[in-house]
Amino acid sequence: MELLKQQELPLIKACMEAREKSYSPYSHFQVGAALLTKTGKIYKGCNIENAAYTPTNCAERTAFFHAVSEGERDFAAIAICGGTKGELTAYTAPCGVCRQVMMEFCNQDTFRVILVKSEKEYEIYMLKELMPFGFGPSDLQ
Repeated sequence: MELLKQQELPLIKACMEAREKSYSPYSHFQVGAALLTKTGKIYKGCNIENAAYTPTNCAERTAFFHAVSEGERDFAAIAICGGTKGELTAYTAPCGVCRQVMMEFCNQDTFRVILVKSEKEYEIYMLKELMPFGFGPSDLQ
């Protein structure tokens, strides 16, 4: 499914709203993500830090785990934004672990990753561009 232009803005706004819920008292780097299902439903996620660092969860995985826990399995796109002190000054790309989670649930040829700086400044990548030679469920068949 190709992401329609009219779906981009609501997804971008949702990731910016999710960022406001970030729990990031240590890094102060707030990240928000909004995950779009193929049926048009949006699941939000924010980063949730932990004093022990390792249990910290990224915004992208928070959104995926919420959606999957609700029975969703078919995804079209994710929008991601991040920055410190309420500012979005650069594009925030998903970490390697989040990219691997995307590989588990998304078609690398059709799933879109939208990196957001503002409602008017964003870049769209295909998952396969961010995870070349990715390993997913089809590799185990």
